[in-house]
Amino acid sequence: MAAPSLLAVFAHPDDESLAAGGVLARHAAAGARTAVVTATWAAGTRRAEELAEAVRILGAGEPRLLGFADARVPESAPGEARLCAAPLDEAVRRLVAHVREVRPEIVVTHDAYGGLSGHPDHVHTHRVTVLAAQAAGLGQLYPEAGAPWQPRALYLATHPHSAVAALSEVVGERMAAHSISAAYSVPDEQVTATVDVGPWLDRKIAAILAHRSEVARGAAPGLIAGLPRAVRERLLSTEWYIRHDLAPAAGTQSELTADPCAIVGG
Repeated sequence: MAAPSLLAVFAHPDDESLAAGGVLARHAAAGARTAVVTATWAAGTRRAEELAEAVRILGAGEPRLLGFADARVPESAPGEARLCAAPLDEAVRRLVAHVREVRPEIVVTHDAYGGLSGHPDHVHTHRVTVLAAQAAGLGQLYPEAGAPWQPRALYLATHPHSAVAALSEVVGERMAAHSISAAYSVPDEQVTATVDVGPWLDRKIAAILAHRSEVARGAAPGLIAGLPRAVRERLLSTEWYIRHDLAPAAGTQSELTADPCAIVGG
């Protein structure tokens, strides 16, 4: 079966590669339309330039930016409101325009915790994306944002409890040194798609390391840069998702299946 079109929506440059880089690379390699929307940072900034390189490596076209400021870095989008402080309706409207332009069958974003870190921008991006994915299909909402389009499913990038235990075992000391807390995860039974992205791991790692400013400052890409190859493979070769249906689909099989022509196994 043909891989469905996919739009990934994440909070910051590097989230797309860390949380869903394998799925994006695998999906693009299958020939499906793939795109990435980033909620914060503005065009022309260093991190936006790094994002463009990472998205190119993943095969997801040109980056799309909502243009809000990072909660902790006001200079990330001069003159714009912080994402968490912007009117919710405006953030949803901006994202609806991208959903209607890309016309994805699947939307991927942060889980309700905002991933392992629980960063407020991640959490708010989750909220905005859930609302926008539904609003995009309603023609009387945001008519100026384009013709209505309803994605079939929303997939939330997450970590099961068992994976966090393994993560802490392998890199616990390094995580503490980089001030990274693996606090937020979900019960294993809530995960509905477990993805082996091993064949696309080199591309995923290259995209992560393209965020050079984050490597330099010792954020998550910096942690990964310092890991031996075997540890990188153990930590990054699997991605996990929670599926939520948005519209009836033909048949009952998940779009994100173990079929090598699809994008996710589960």
